[in-house]
Amino acid sequence: MAGYIEKRLYEGEVLRHRGQFHWIVHARAWAALILLGVLVFGIVYFIMEMVRVNTTEFVVTDRRVVLKTGLWSADVEEITLDAIEGSSLKQSIFGRIFDYGRLSIHGRGETHIRFPNMAHPQTFRAEAERSKQAAIAPDGSRAG
Repeated sequence: MAGYIEKRLYEGEVLRHRGQFHWIVHARAWAALILLGVLVFGIVYFIMEMVRVNTTEFVVTDRRVVLKTGLWSADVEEITLDAIEGSSLKQSIFGRIFDYGRLSIHGRGETHIRFPNMAHPQTFRAEAERSKQAAIAPDGSRAG
């Protein structure tokens, strides 16, 4: 089943990489359900996390980096590849061990996208950089 972003790609745009949540996000929700399930809090937390995980998409295409959140309404943040100026990654010790972290991609000026904790954030960042380099022709102009 195509996600929100796949349905809204521009003509000729190609999806190059889809980010995903790390299994620890799911484990944390299940632990809350199991350990706190007798309380309403555990059930509510589990439902909220599963809705968030299943309604959040983050992708790299051959033209832009996109983060979509929201169930009833869509909050879409995007930065075109040529506007990316850098990125930052925050990982705890467990994030380094289990390969997850919180990536931020910075664009021109005040523009930035803060992604939720994701699995393999270095891969996502590397794909954004590869896509950016592929979009720029050797003479410095945009390819395509």
